[in-house]
This record gives sequence, structure tokens and C-alpha cells, in this order.
Amino acid sequence: MPELTETREPPSDWTDLFFRFLSDEKDASVYTQRNYRQALGEFAQWHRDTNESPVCWSELERNDFRLFLRQLGRRELSQAAIRLRFSALNSFYKFLMRRGLVESSPVKDVTLPKPAKRLPQFLTIDQMNALLDAPMQEFEAERVAKKGTRKKANQVPYLRDRAILETIYSCGLRIGEICRMLAGEIEPDEHVVNVHGKGKKERQVPIGRAAVETIRFYWDRLAKPPAPDEPVFFASEKKRSAIYPRLVQLRLKNYLSACGLDPSLTPHKLRHSYATHLLDAGADLRSVQEMLGHANLTTTQVYTHVTTERIKRAYDEAHPRA
Repeated sequence: MPELTETREPPSDWTDLFFRFLSDEKDASVYTQRNYRQALGEFAQWHRDTNESPVCWSELERNDFRLFLRQLGRRELSQAAIRLRFSALNSFYKFLMRRGLVESSPVKDVTLPKPAKRLPQFLTIDQMNALLDAPMQEFEAERVAKKGTRKKANQVPYLRDRAILETIYSCGLRIGEICRMLAGEIEPDEHVVNVHGKGKKERQVPIGRAAVETIRFYWDRLAKPPAPDEPVFFASEKKRSAIYPRLVQLRLKNYLSACGLDPSLTPHKLRHSYATHLLDAGADLRSVQEMLGHANLTTTQVYTHVTTERIKRAYDEAHPRA
């Protein structure tokens, strides 16, 4: 990466450097890269429309961002949407400071609306079990529907989907981690998976027997099981290309609908379910933090609020003098 010494470097070069840093060095998810790109572009467009001049990042002051914040408020954006935009701006200026392109961040002391306290959504154990059974039930329905016709139902995609759902729930993985996982990173005898998480951080996560068995059953039905350096889950068996997030989301939506569950629930909610069920069963917070790959314990602590709220509801409903 070229070194920049002048603080009057064209802004486009600064943002290009930042996005290359997110992709190549920080290994940020495609969603983070997309959101940050949109946020910086939105601010640049607002600045251009308001001041009738292109943005020069080194000359901006705190008041510029206060005005931008006010404009976002007038658009009645949610607190989360506003904080996401400023998270992108804050990360951008931290990057510029580390590169010596600016001396300080004008975003640092802008007071943002406090985030709303929202407890993570999760599935109950019964709902989770129903979801895990859904792929094979959908296959059976397709098989019956095609009985007597020339077309036969292909079992492989349903076996793959069942294995994906089992693995997400067994290991609490992010959708990107599932899609990047290679066959050689599973150690079935040790019942652990070597996971490449955010920021190129690696961690070992236990994987349950049920998940290992569903993966093996899926591999047994492939024309050729994956080599150690090939993906665990293929989007296309013929091309042997890795499953991608959008396909996982679409398949999950179908299975949620089949179970009578909210089809808007994302794969991340399965991760929430994993953490909540572990803590409900008595797992300690530090262990759950390590398994989830959270950098800060406070990120994991939100799940303790979920279990506490449920305990309080049970108390209120059952105790005669609640």
C-alpha cells in the first residue's frame, strides 16, 4: 500500500485506501464494506449538496457532522441507522489518523442518540428442532409431488441445508464463517472446528455429533467429497463453488415459512439461539464469549438479559405473591 504524506490528498484516494484496508487487512464482511461505502458516499453527497463543493475530509470540523446528524434526524431515521453511519465515519477517521493523514477526528465528540435497548431474537428449543427437521420434510414433500413423473427430487441440496442449519446451531457461527469454512478445518475426532472469524481472527469451536453426522451424510451423497482445501458446503455441486450468504438466507426463509415461523428471521438469529440456549443450560459467560468470537464480554452479556427477562416472566406468572 502506497504511503501518503500530504494531508491534501484527493478525498477519493483516501476512501479508496480505506476500503482496500477494510477488505485486505481488516477482512471486514461484505456487509460492513457495503454499509461503510454507502455511509461515506451519503455524507459526501450531502456535503456537496449543502456546500456546493466536493468534500475535503481534512478540512471538516465537528460542526459539519453535527449538521449532518441534524439532517439525519429530520429524515426520521432510526437510532441504529444513524449510529451505523457515524460508526463508518468514525472508523474512517481512525484510519486516517493511523496513516498520519489527519491529526484528529472531527467525529469523535459528536453526541449521538443513545441506542435503544433491544433484546436479541431467538428460537425456542422446540422451534429450533422443528427448523432442523424442515429440510428433509421439504424434500419428502417434493419427492411425493414428483412421484410418477420423469423428474426425481434431488436430495443433495436438502441434505446440505440440514447440515448447514445443524452446524450454525451447533457452533454458533456467523453466516460468513459458514460460507468460508473448508473441509480440512473440521476435526471430527476432536469434535472441533477451526473458524476464521472477523478481522482474520481464528478460534476453535466445539461441534456436536449431530452436526458432524449430517455433514458426513451430505458428503456421502456427493459425486466426490470435498478435499481439505475445498468448501464444506457447495452452492453448486457441479462447479463445486462455496455456498454464499444470499443463498443461505433464501433457503432459511423457505424453511422458516414451512415451520410456521417468521420468515424474516436471519441466520444470525440462529446464532442468538445458540448463545441463549447455552446460557440457559448453565454455560459460563466467558466460554460463550470465546465460542462466539466476541472481542468484548459486554457484547455477550446481552444474552444474560434475555435469560433474566424470561426468568422474571416465569416468576411473575407462577409466584402467588409476585
